[in-house]
Amino acid sequence: MFDLHRSLGRSTLALFALLAGFWGTSFVAIQEGLHYFPPFTFAGIRYLAAGFIILTYAALTVDRWLPRGRDEWLSITVAGVLVFAVYHGLLYLGEQYVSGAVAAVVISLSPVLTVVFAALVLGEGDFDVRTLAGFALGVGGVVVLSQPDLSNLDERYLLGIGLVLAAGAAFALGAVLERPLRTDLPTRAMEGWAMVVGSLVLLGGGAATGESLAAISWTTTAVASLVFLTLGSGVLGFLAYFELLARVGPVDLNLVGYAEPVVATVVAWLLLGQVVSPATLAGFVLVFTGFALVKRDALARKVHALLPARDPGTGGAYAGMDD
Repeated sequence: MFDLHRSLGRSTLALFALLAGFWGTSFVAIQEGLHYFPPFTFAGIRYLAAGFIILTYAALTVDRWLPRGRDEWLSITVAGVLVFAVYHGLLYLGEQYVSGAVAAVVISLSPVLTVVFAALVLGEGDFDVRTLAGFALGVGGVVVLSQPDLSNLDERYLLGIGLVLAAGAAFALGAVLERPLRTDLPTRAMEGWAMVVGSLVLLGGGAATGESLAAISWTTTAVASLVFLTLGSGVLGFLAYFELLARVGPVDLNLVGYAEPVVATVVAWLLLGQVVSPATLAGFVLVFTGFALVKRDALARKVHALLPARDPGTGGAYAGMDD
């Protein structure tokens, strides 16, 4: 039996758990915070503060934090608009109608959508039968999660599912469009600027839809939710994400998206007494199965790499495979 702690390192496992904890809990924090904040304003304030904190950190720790040239500003704009503004705007709107645990399951379809968009938009990878089947399983999970009952449709719940699904699609599309726009600007600086750009779009969207700062109810729960989302999942979460991306790569890091619904479900149960439904569990299993099918080869390589090497004479050995 392989020693996972030895293979990945205790600090990497700790970062993985920290990131899953921050980002999984954030779905519940958003759900609760929306009782006190208008959605676009809530997301905008969160990322305006987080963006300035990360930019300050970048200015102190990297050689260059100011963007220059059209390409760098284009990359920042794509990330700011799609990954931060559209994604979070739709997510916050959707969580007005569905629970944080349900939203986390729907968002876990994003890695599958990323593969689909990469094939369709950039021509990367093969959009083969296996990819199509994985995508169909993931969508099937969302359909199961929606609990369609034509005799008793809950239109608000279905609207929430649709908004969160669109949020996940925006995130996946933004991640794909960023690939050919990569520049020499350090990642921390780029993400900090993208957060600021996204926050301005969100706050502008809030103003355009009639949201007002006067509508915020500054209760203890509201402040706790905002502080956690800004400092926890916003600042510390993204810094952990960047570090893990450098250590383990995108395939392993995608798995954090499948730990998030588990964390969101446990936190919602412990803090709010919410119990996940069988449909939510079934939807999660289908979405994860779709991801595993799409990423089967990459996941198999990772599992083989974790298995201990054996002497060929002992019979049946995995010495690890290249990424």
